[in-house]
Amino acid sequence: MKKLSFTMENYLEAIYELSGGNSSSGVRVSDISERLGVTKASVNSAMSTLAEKGLVINEKYKEVFLTPAGLERAKLTSKKHRVIQKFFTDILKIDEETADKDACSIEHVISGDSVRAMEEYMEAKKKASKER
Repeated sequence: MKKLSFTMENYLEAIYELSGGNSSSGVRVSDISERLGVTKASVNSAMSTLAEKGLVINEKYKEVFLTPAGLERAKLTSKKHRVIQKFFTDILKIDEETADKDACSIEHVISGDSVRAMEEYMEAKKKASKER
């Protein structure tokens, strides 16, 4: 699938999290707007773009739903965010707020290989601490 802009990935991630990771649960434009701190007009514009790409189902004045492709893309972005944030807080001892903000920026450019390496490192560290 084509690369999405950081902004579009953030919209997908917001829909995913607001819907509880459930593609059958819709999300209101106003909730997305509030979550991301943007106007409803900006959300509507982004939803049109994501709908054109086949990532959301968006009917005017109705809730927004992730398509199967949108759900997969959103899951990946959300997972990257969680892993990076956990690595920053647990391993690097960065405070939660900074870790969250930085993870949000990094999740869009980091490779899957790097995220897996972070997961493996944390798993190995956890295993080693249990063996002590």
